[in-house]
Amino acid sequence: MDKQRIVLVLEFDGAAFGGWQRQANARSVQEVLEEALARIEGRRIATVASGRTDAGVHAEALPVHADVDAARWARAPKAYVQGLNQQLPATVRVLAARAVEAGFDARRDCIARVYRYRIWTRPVASALCRWRHWWMPRALDLAAMQKAALYLVGGHAFAAFRAAGCQAAHPHRFVQRLELHPQPWGLEILVQADAFLYRMVRFIVGALVEVGLGRRAPDWVRALVEKGGARPPAAPAHGLYFADAIYPEFSARGLVTSACAAATASNSSA
Repeated sequence: MDKQRIVLVLEFDGAAFGGWQRQANARSVQEVLEEALARIEGRRIATVASGRTDAGVHAEALPVHADVDAARWARAPKAYVQGLNQQLPATVRVLAARAVEAGFDARRDCIARVYRYRIWTRPVASALCRWRHWWMPRALDLAAMQKAALYLVGGHAFAAFRAAGCQAAHPHRFVQRLELHPQPWGLEILVQADAFLYRMVRFIVGALVEVGLGRRAPDWVRALVEKGGARPPAAPAHGLYFADAIYPEFSARGLVTSACAAATASNSSA
């Protein structure tokens, strides 16, 4: 059987899973996706994601590669979007699919990853979005947080921002963007880097919140970057979203935008 490597872009509710990767003691996104692919392909399919997510972490556009039947892909590419979505639980959706070269690797070929973190600061908790953000009914000093964020941008050894059990060979990472965006409901933090250490984003957010609450000065973050030290508190997983993965020729969010535009055009011409 000739195979075609494809990229699937996933959206999922992390509250329903123990994370992306298969594991013995919890249901994972990888497990349900590979089960759905197996029902379409009639054989076991292995998948590789651009990055892992912890239990409770959500995804807006997580790219995953898989090798599928080339003839089926050529005949019915929608089977890998609409057909898969019929096989998947409602907490996981395939938003787009694209053919790629046989040697493409969703993890190794990724040149940047983007995460988004949401903090709700309104005085009353949400009844509708309880597991979609970190509820913190306290004022945050945005100016102090922005000053602290500047110390994290660029190439650094983020030894104080990785959890025990991190398997990375070294702590050096390059943070390309770290932006704080005020929202009507609170604050959104966007982090883009070439790669991330285990729980790095949650430690970054936790450190910024310590500064925003006035518990630490912005220079404390600079000291953590330059000298290391005890890890800051980690922000809860349920406020974190895998937002995008960027490759030399495309991005995950770009594939979703293109798929939506194509669907709109098709519906308009029908």
